Amino acid sequence: MSSIGLSLKLTLPSDAPFPISAFHSDSKPRKLSPTLRFGPRMAVAAPTNFGFKDLMETIMVDVHRAENRPLNVPLIAPFTIATCRLEKVENVAIRIELKNGCVGWGEAPILPFVTAEDQPIAIAKATEACEFLRRCPEMTLSSALGEISGILPGHEFASVRAGVEMALIDAVASDIGVPLWRLFGGVSNTITTDITIPIVPPAEAAALASKYCKQGFGTLKLKVGKNLNTDIEVLQAIREIHPDCLFILDANEGYKPMEAVEVLEKLHEMGVTPILFEQPVHRDDWDGLGYVTHIARNKYGVSVAADESCRSVTDVKKIVEGDLADVINIKLAKVGVVGALEIIEIAKASGLKLMIGGMIETRLAMGFSGHLAAGLGVFQFIDLDTPLLLSEDPVHGGYKGTVDLSSSC
Repeated sequence: MSSIGLSLKLTLPSDAPFPISAFHSDSKPRKLSPTLRFGPRMAVAAPTNFGFKDLMETIMVDVHRAENRPLNVPLIAPFTIATCRLEKVENVAIRIELKNGCVGWGEAPILPFVTAEDQPIAIAKATEACEFLRRCPEMTLSSALGEISGILPGHEFASVRAGVEMALIDAVASDIGVPLWRLFGGVSNTITTDITIPIVPPAEAAALASKYCKQGFGTLKLKVGKNLNTDIEVLQAIREIHPDCLFILDANEGYKPMEAVEVLEKLHEMGVTPILFEQPVHRDDWDGLGYVTHIARNKYGVSVAADESCRSVTDVKKIVEGDLADVINIKLAKVGVVGALEIIEIAKASGLKLMIGGMIETRLAMGFSGHLAAGLGVFQFIDLDTPLLLSEDPVHGGYKGTVDLSSSC
């Protein structure tokens, strides 16, 4: 099993690219709940001051096998946001095995209109990266990650790059016996996530809110941005049932700047102050993003997060220089693991707050992101709930979920 503590439990044909022995059938899948705890799996004692930067430059990587395959999982219900509607998950799973037998897993999520890759392109590029890793000589982890960045450059292949990086880092962490949350800083092995309500009619949104609040979720993330009036009706329906819930609004680029401000004004009239307003305007509307941020911050006391507008180090620097947002949403599929760590450092140095989220991912990618968030301990907002949207769990083992009803609605 990998350092993340996960393995796939897919039913594979006899000619499947992954060996059947890689799937631990005796492991029980863990369900996601508001609070996630990552076990202290360690094969050897790890020095507490040993960090990821040290690892990159000192640990050697010698890959024996590197493979990928489609990771298709049905959703419980269609997932609708302002820019797209998803009927099922069509991601790519990546498995890397070192010559000493240590295994790492990664996942490249595919989300239309958000990730640049579709599944066929992701499979083709993952295959190219895997073929390179199989034939390349032993090298440092830093060199291996650098080569992968060259094969899978920029935002165009960021999701696949993230999946390969996850698998490499996971395999190496397993090799040295250090769980990922400790490798990334060891601040904690526990995180608490919000839960997302997609764009649905008001009555359905209220029912989901009731269900999630009973499960212990204290923060609801509401997808908005398709219809301003309907969005307000949804918020009213939820507030009537759960007036004390904390809210994050995520418009996924759906509003014009004045519409975003109008939403905040209507919520203010209702006595509702969201704790965060995510990506209110189109990703390339920098002036609009800055306008909404300043109105939200100065008039309503609401922080604005840049998500789709933040897809590179260059974007982050532009946000910092223009004071265009209060929060940066880190998603590994947007920038890769190495890119995310660089952006985190820039954001911290600039005084920006940090959020971590995902696309629609299984517990492979969510487990890695959870380890990263727990180990670094720098995220004020955590949105790692997408495995709950899936009707099947293709993963064995992994994190343990607990419920704290004292923080529920």
